[in-house]
Amino acid sequence: MKTPAILAAAALSMTACIAAPVSAAPVETSEPSTVPMIQIYHLEGRRSERIVWLLEELGMPYDLNYVRGDLRGSMAMVHALGHEMPMVPTVVIEDQILVESGAIIDTILARYAPGELTPDITSSDYPIHVMWMHYAEGSLAARLFSDYRAWRTNPPTERSMFVDSEAVVQFAENHLQANPWFGGAEFSSADIMMLFPLNVATGLNLVDEAKFPAIAEWKTKVEARPAYQRMLTAARPDGMIGRLPPVSVRPPSERK
Repeated sequence: MKTPAILAAAALSMTACIAAPVSAAPVETSEPSTVPMIQIYHLEGRRSERIVWLLEELGMPYDLNYVRGDLRGSMAMVHALGHEMPMVPTVVIEDQILVESGAIIDTILARYAPGELTPDITSSDYPIHVMWMHYAEGSLAARLFSDYRAWRTNPPTERSMFVDSEAVVQFAENHLQANPWFGGAEFSSADIMMLFPLNVATGLNLVDEAKFPAIAEWKTKVEARPAYQRMLTAARPDGMIGRLPPVSVRPPSERK
């Protein structure tokens, strides 16, 4: 049975959300199963794009709930769910409310698409895939946004003796110089997780994009994927809105 909070959010969705239920391009799966309509609560240009992209890759249906061009309006829809942690992405799957994009991706793949967008668990690629799934938020995004806040307040004059934005991006660059994808030999959900923070790194001027050619080549590949392009059409029809201002000063690079 739906809770009153979910029913209220559904009513709000019917009047405020521009997006109709979406049936992504179908793909074949080894074990077809009953897939529920997944409700995605979304902000344009934010982490919730990962979930839309994932479902487009899998060919799974979803309802995309947001107010076009209105970040505050979109967040009001999230708050209307009554969940104690109103954040994006939030999804509702079979009346269960979930947050955290990595956890949402893992749940969807394990329940409804086992074996898809994940290396075989016995392969040498599997632990690397899992590492990048966690690295995207645990090390990369966390360091980028920490540096962004600090550098906007107090522009740096020298590089930190600890790991900073350039170092966490360099780690990704080194991997892509030796591997085509973050999951190893094949595209995987780790690539979906990594695109957002790497776009933050360059888009907010935390690193010099020209110094990371392997990442640039990888971005070109992932952004050319048909599922990614379908995600943009559904989830970012007007491009990026509410963009954060880039930093004007970053510390001198240690790279030669």
